[in-house]
Amino acid sequence: MMGAQTGDVEPMPGYLELVSRASHVMMKSWRDCSQCGLELTTRTLLDHAYITWTEIALFFFCAFLWTQIRRGLTECLFKPLAQWCSLLPKDAAKMPESAWKLVFYTMSWSYSTYLLFFTSYPFFDNPPSVFYNWKSGMPVPIDIAIAYLIQGSFYGHSIYATVYMDAWRKDSAVMVVHHIITLALICFSYAFRYHNVGILVLFLHDINDIQLEFTKLNIYLKSRGGGYFLLNDVLANMGSVSFSITWFWFRLYWFPLKVLYATCVSVPNIPFYFFFNTLLLALLLMNIYWFLFIVIFVVKVLKVKEVNDVREYEEEEGANAAAGLLRKPQAAAMNHGGDHRDDDDAGHHNSDEGKHVQNGIAKEKHL
Repeated sequence: MMGAQTGDVEPMPGYLELVSRASHVMMKSWRDCSQCGLELTTRTLLDHAYITWTEIALFFFCAFLWTQIRRGLTECLFKPLAQWCSLLPKDAAKMPESAWKLVFYTMSWSYSTYLLFFTSYPFFDNPPSVFYNWKSGMPVPIDIAIAYLIQGSFYGHSIYATVYMDAWRKDSAVMVVHHIITLALICFSYAFRYHNVGILVLFLHDINDIQLEFTKLNIYLKSRGGGYFLLNDVLANMGSVSFSITWFWFRLYWFPLKVLYATCVSVPNIPFYFFFNTLLLALLLMNIYWFLFIVIFVVKVLKVKEVNDVREYEEEEGANAAAGLLRKPQAAAMNHGGDHRDDDDAGHHNSDEGKHVQNGIAKEKHL
């Protein structure tokens, strides 16, 4: 059982301190683990993993429920809305996926925000507190258990949806791996009662998915009904900027310096220490992988060139091929594990005629 530390809040470390201390602690833990092997792994799993058949059944039921809810909303709301907005065919095909993810991630991130900032949990300001009073098999607070059921079942649904429901993109295979790693982290952290860490991880990742899907929807809506809508274009650009900034801040700054520092350095004697941190490091590597796509996108925009999505397989539509945006990661990530892979149209304005010229086609301008 971890001690009930109640001292001062530890200052957040820098990258160098994280790498230095984490590598030192991990090497020491490895040298001290003289009995590490299959026998110890099996014994630890049996002694410390707590999950019931009822919880497993609830997971599969809710994963199935998410799939049915998505299908219902797609057929009854999202597709009719795309038709009513007179979206371009390629955008109308993608709009339901983005709308569904925007609805879910807004709900899930809002709940994580509530848990971290509107209850007594101190995990965000004092990340090492995620392990205060930890003990094997401890009860999971009902509010956190609800968050785990929502998120775990959604990622179970997302594995199926990425393969069978979503359009297949260049990084879809990475997305499947991301969903599997995220689901493994959720199940593992719940069974071993590392649920406090999980809430912090989910909070730091879901916000980017909200911004991404919001941006993609405005990309689709800016060219509809044969016209050009300036407001949606402005909102899409604002969403792209905020998405890029928060991706770095939440996933590449706060995530390693808050979460990885707490799990690698603060508590080196937790069960499955290496396995748990390996999954978190894999999540960080995927966040870095997707951030490279964001950098490439920003560089192309700064060069004022027609931007093609570097992660999406898209057929050229003659000489007027659609220009691309970004697509999600998540765990992201572009969300977990995230899907940053949709189209944007590079264009310019003809103010004398009240037209917006896009890929050589003049469209009526609207606010």
